[in-house]
Amino acid sequence: MAEPQLSVRSAKARDLAHRLARRENRSIADVVERALESYEIREAGREPASTFYARLASTGTDIDLERIIREGRQVHPGPEL
Repeated sequence: MAEPQLSVRSAKARDLAHRLARRENRSIADVVERALESYEIREAGREPASTFYARLASTGTDIDLERIIREGRQVHPGPEL
């Protein structure tokens, strides 16, 4: 049975995948899979910035970030010599 194939219509993406596969001595499929897995991990669970700022603005609560930072700040005793 033949392996499933992914068709990419971007010449730039195809060239980049080929270049990375040669450089890493991996198959093109492996390079694409790893890149997509990395992208998924990096982007999973994040909401778009526009949605975040709209939600933040709709709460009507002003947040004093400086106060929050000062309250959570702890003095580091420095290295023991």
